[in-house]
Amino acid sequence: MDHDPQTPEHPLKQGAAGSQAPGPDGRRGMVRRSTVRSHGAELAVYEYGVLDAELPGILLVHGYPDDHRVFDGAVERLAADRHVITYDTRNAGASRLSGDTADGHPLSAYRLELLVEDLYAVLDATGTGSVHLVGHDWGSIQGWAAIQDPRASGRILSYSSISGPDLGHFRRWFRTRLRSPRLWPQALMQAARSWYVAAFQLPVLPEAAWKYLLTAGYEKRAGRKIGDNGVRGLQLYRANMLRPVGSLPDGGWAGPVQVIVPLKDPFLSPKLVSGLQEHFPGVTVTRVHAGHWWPERRSEDFAALLLRWFAAHPDGSV
Repeated sequence: MDHDPQTPEHPLKQGAAGSQAPGPDGRRGMVRRSTVRSHGAELAVYEYGVLDAELPGILLVHGYPDDHRVFDGAVERLAADRHVITYDTRNAGASRLSGDTADGHPLSAYRLELLVEDLYAVLDATGTGSVHLVGHDWGSIQGWAAIQDPRASGRILSYSSISGPDLGHFRRWFRTRLRSPRLWPQALMQAARSWYVAAFQLPVLPEAAWKYLLTAGYEKRAGRKIGDNGVRGLQLYRANMLRPVGSLPDGGWAGPVQVIVPLKDPFLSPKLVSGLQEHFPGVTVTRVHAGHWWPERRSEDFAALLLRWFAAHPDGSV
């Protein structure tokens, strides 16, 4: 399917510690702040709205180099009558790695499977039942993996992806185009957009670029601080982008999926949605005339689009 729109504190479960704090913009009331421990990480979790709302909850997962605040504008609108959860993904924002991984390899703590474990740990610790899952950028990449996990059944009602591909589909898409000369231009154009993925594999230089150049420019455009998120999150690319094909989720998911495609995204081609229906038969593609950070810069439009999607899929049916 394809369309183009117009442009009271709850007891925390064992393993989580919580507190309350005023909303950062002064308009959303109290924020329930907790720490959830998951596989060597301490995750900063933020909850808003009505915990026991009749409507399903919403879990928002941010990308790189952001933290949960990228969704602040949308949360203000979504939490009016729902339980909304955001969290800083492992080693981003206020989250930290707290221990060594089983194999002792420094990249193991950033593997996609642990990001999925974190997501389900947050759902368990916050006491929420079924949710609509929303992911942006790297939050979207881990969201694709999460819906292909057996635990998604009955827990995730729908998935909305913005600017972050399923890594298995991403590789299948490239292989298909490399086998067909007439599709080579598509592959070359996307390879050009993804140049930074290769650059981030280099030692030392990406860290220096973020420390001395990129962070200041990003903060000026975003209008908020990101601290050392740019440096800390580089390991996501190093741990996952060059892994063997067999290590990625590949089971697909039959539930409702909304892929929101910002047509002005400099990093991802709109043509990447081709073939998604083979593994995700419930997919709908929604194109918006905007850039990569549309969910933050046009948060009112983003929230309205999500609410329409949730209303169309209240129980997870396609």
